[in-house]
Amino acid sequence: MSLYLRLSPFPTQRKVTKINNNTHPKQKLTLALTPQLRQELKKPLGTLIEGSPKQTMEKIKQLIEKHKPTKIISVGDVVTQNLTKSHIPIHVMIVDNKVLRQTIQPIKAEAKKTFYVTNPPGALTPEVWTTVQRALKQNQTTKVLVDGEEDLLTLVAVSQAPANSLVVYGQPHTGVVAITVTTQTKKKIQQVIDKMQPTVEKPK
Repeated sequence: MSLYLRLSPFPTQRKVTKINNNTHPKQKLTLALTPQLRQELKKPLGTLIEGSPKQTMEKIKQLIEKHKPTKIISVGDVVTQNLTKSHIPIHVMIVDNKVLRQTIQPIKAEAKKTFYVTNPPGALTPEVWTTVQRALKQNQTTKVLVDGEEDLLTLVAVSQAPANSLVVYGQPHTGVVAITVTTQTKKKIQQVIDKMQPTVEKPK
C-alpha cells in the first residue's frame, strides 16, 4: 500500500502541549532584517533534507508517518508544489508566485480558502501575523498569497502554529528544511524575530 493511501487528508490530531501564542509587542511593528541577520538566516532553521524533489518528499512522508503532525504548513511555491504533487496534505500553504525572486505562473495547488496579504522583501508587517493566525484556525486547506515576498513568513508560521506542527520550506539548490514546532523551536524563532529592527517611516 502506498504511503499516500495511509495518509488521511488531515492527520488525526492527538493531544498536544498547549503553547502560549500571546501577541508579542514586535508583532505590532513592521520589522526588517539587519545585514548580519540576513546572513544568519541563510543557514537552515530546522532539519535540512538534501536531495531531489522526489527524495526530499519521500523523507517528508516518513516524518509525517512518524510524528503525525498537528498541521502541515508549507512556505514557498516550489516546496508547496512538490508537496502537492506528492499527495502530501497541506493545511496552510504560504506562496508569493515567485521562485528565487522571479515571478512565475501561479502553481497548481488548490485551497478551499485564500487570504491575501502584502509583505515587502526582507520584512514582516503586522498584517502577516493576523493573516497567518486566521489561516491556521481554518479546518480546511488554506492558502496565504503574499504580494511581495513570503520568505520570512516561515518565522511567523513556526511562531504561531500549534505544537507538533510541521513547517516545511525550500533551501535553494539543496533541498528542503523541516521544522517540528515545539517550545524550543518557538524560542529559537523568537530570538531571530527579536533581532529584527523596526522600520522607521520617512517623514512626508
